[in-house]
Amino acid sequence: MIPSDAESAGSADALVVGAGHNGLVAANLLADAGWDVTVLEATGAPGGAVRSAEVTAPGYLSDLYSSFYPLGYASPVLRGLDLDRYGLSWRHAPDVLAHLLPDGRAAVLNRDPEVTAASMEAFAPGDGERWLHAYRDWTEVAEPMLDTILAPFPPVRGGLTLLRRLRVSGALRLARRLVVPIRKLGAELFDGEGGPVLLAGCALHTDLSPEEAGSGVYGWLLAMLGQQVGWPVPDGGAQKITDALVARLTERGGRILYGAPVDRVLTARGRAMGVRTVGGALWRARRAVLADVPAPALYLDLVGAAALPPRLVEDLAHFRWDGSTLKVDWALSAPVPWTNRAVATAGTVHLGADLDGLTTYSAELARHELPRRPFLLVGQMTVADPSHSPPGTESLWSYTHLPFRRHWRAEEITAHVDRMEQVLEEAAPGFRDLIVGRHVAGPADLEKGDPSLVGGALGGGTAAAYQQLFLRPIPGLGRADTPVDRLYLASASAHPGGGVHGAPGANAARAALARDRALTGGLYAAGIGAAHRAIYR
Repeated sequence: MIPSDAESAGSADALVVGAGHNGLVAANLLADAGWDVTVLEATGAPGGAVRSAEVTAPGYLSDLYSSFYPLGYASPVLRGLDLDRYGLSWRHAPDVLAHLLPDGRAAVLNRDPEVTAASMEAFAPGDGERWLHAYRDWTEVAEPMLDTILAPFPPVRGGLTLLRRLRVSGALRLARRLVVPIRKLGAELFDGEGGPVLLAGCALHTDLSPEEAGSGVYGWLLAMLGQQVGWPVPDGGAQKITDALVARLTERGGRILYGAPVDRVLTARGRAMGVRTVGGALWRARRAVLADVPAPALYLDLVGAAALPPRLVEDLAHFRWDGSTLKVDWALSAPVPWTNRAVATAGTVHLGADLDGLTTYSAELARHELPRRPFLLVGQMTVADPSHSPPGTESLWSYTHLPFRRHWRAEEITAHVDRMEQVLEEAAPGFRDLIVGRHVAGPADLEKGDPSLVGGALGGGTAAAYQQLFLRPIPGLGRADTPVDRLYLASASAHPGGGVHGAPGANAARAALARDRALTGGLYAAGIGAAHRAIYR
């Protein structure tokens, strides 16, 4: 409802709630279409989980949340924005990824397929050629695959291209690969341990276990993108992505208002009319409201259950978050003293577990236990981009998953940081002696810095198959459209989910534009409305 006695703060064609990268992508695309766009950001800075700052020691730059961007680099959405014109450029570490096994061996992914193949061959004769064969399979489907993954659901154009290219039998094999667990996929592709553990470590960037349906596609996608384009970082830090998006939007007349938390989406006759910010100021949306916030926050907090179909509210009770996250940044006086020097040139390092160890770690998380030996994802930022710290030093980070919880005791976080440092010390004796600064961000700290990271969950909801495609964020259309006309979900809670690729924001902007078109808008709205009524009645 719209209060009659509240102060009017302003109006715009589109109001975008949240200046995370998805909100900024949506705002840019609407501004490209000539819309007047205002972005309302709750915090004092744009970017959401794409930001950088010096938090460990002077002269050491840390990416506060996300760092390496294979999906962002390959994304047709971000590529179409020409962000290089606004200062964004990319750098690569000498090696993309190394998975360090507990016995000291390392599986190494390099952008040169032959170098990667040689690493795989060291684990089992023939695995080098098997890697090259897997990569050739990927290159046949890479472009339409990314188009299919990042497009609105259903992905008609990309799906048809895949079907033409693969024919029915090939498409069925690909469909199987999309649901097979990563342990099974690794065993089918390789004889040795190197290939499977490399894929499985990539899959565990999500909240899925090696045995879980759908984990195969995540591991395969990230590993093959690493082979094809690397896992690059923005030159000068993650903040450069945000700065480019903000500069592009500003150039097109878009506005961003900081310190403006929205506490209500205003509706009338089933249509979004604007928003109210904390303090009571009203903003009118002439054409659309797009929300770069988690789905539960949009539906239950900003819209309210009374304005929604009861079935939708019931389904939201079963919405599952991905796991909580603990991230630590270190300023080191020298590079990490890895025992296995093959790890020293990798931008990203996985360590703390072999394949069975990854299963044990995932099982502990599933039982809501703190893993006794955490699996670590580590970023050697100075290796990837020397501007992150003074010459001869290293700006290092690591994160590990925790069971999802909103509240953690300080002593639990402190003890787990000690476990993380112990894993690093075992792999790199003398690591602790090099620490000159440390910054710990537990789940509550991550959420405080970016309210969309609820409980430190990075993905806007689980990556499990039961909450993907037309089931994301709940059973429905799998699109940005909501049951409220002219209101669109533009966050990682919408298809295709987490990752810095801009697709949820782009999909929301496209949906808003399609709704607004004079000739097709009425049919579009009627069709979406009928679909939602059929699903949620």
